[in-house]
Formats: sequence, C-alpha cells, structure tokens
Amino acid sequence: MATQSRRQFMVALVSTATVLAAPRRAFARSTATRSLHFTHTHTGERLAVEYFSGGDYLPDALATVNHFLRDFRTGDVHPIDAGLLDLLHNLAGLTQTERSFEVISGYRSPATNEMLRHRSEGVAAGSLHMKGQAIDIRLSDVPLAKLRTAAQSARAGGVGYYPASDFVHVDTGRVRSW
Repeated sequence: MATQSRRQFMVALVSTATVLAAPRRAFARSTATRSLHFTHTHTGERLAVEYFSGGDYLPDALATVNHFLRDFRTGDVHPIDAGLLDLLHNLAGLTQTERSFEVISGYRSPATNEMLRHRSEGVAAGSLHMKGQAIDIRLSDVPLAKLRTAAQSARAGGVGYYPASDFVHVDTGRVRSW
C-alpha cells in the first residue's frame, strides 16, 4: 500500500507540475504582440512600448525600456530581463489594469544598491535589481494586495509585498515571497 501511495503521489506531482508549467511555455511561444505602459514615479517620465511582435523581441524597444528603467540616481543603464517584461505583461492581464505600471525602482547600480542598503533593512546585498531582473511597482487601479496575489499566482519569480511603502517587488529569480 505504501508503494501504491508513493506512486500515486508521484503521478499527481508530475501532473500538477505539467499543468502549472504549460501556460508559461505557451506564453513563451506565443507570437501575439506584447506591450507595456509605464510611469516612473521619480522622473515623471512615461513610456508606452510594444516590445514583442511577430514572435520576436524588438531590440530598439528593449533598448528604450533599458533606458527608461535605468538607475535614475546615477543614470546607469543596464539590460532588463525580457522575462521580467513578460511577467509585467502577464500581470497586466491578470489584474485587468487599465493604467500604467508605476515604477518605483527598476535597475539599480551596485553603488545605488549599497547606498540603499545602508538606509534600509529591506535591500538585499545581491539584489536582482542590479541584474535587471527586478522591479518595484504599483498600479493605481489595482489594490496592492491584489497585485501581490496576481504576482504570486504567476509563479515566475520572487514577490515582495511592501504595503507601508505602497509597492510590490517582482523579479525573475526563484519563486519565493516575503
């Protein structure tokens, strides 16, 4: 009976993993156009960009996003993970937002990250912001808790919930939440 239970457990586990992974793979293969709208809370800049079309990421659009999500303190620009953009596109759909993502922090240079670490306990020494794999956001028409729940349901990386600071952190690292 114990062997039967283990076997049933393993079949169920593999089936569940396949179901959870299927939408992500389907999304990755999709040729549908993907676009995003941003407002940067620190610079006041706005960006509406189509970054994926015809089955390909658009290099000029990605360069524009890289510049928009630069370290606004130093001006340093770094490549932003296209998977992070796809996560945001997915979140826009999950939340049914009609507004721009309000960006609190995109890329952070190592110097900026270190300065922020000295000011706050919540800044990681190896922050994925320094790799272009993290962004701190909010949506004016979506409650913060709903945005967090949507991000967690996407299972595409880390999700940090900061209600006192009015933002959600999402990244393309391992799946985890805090």
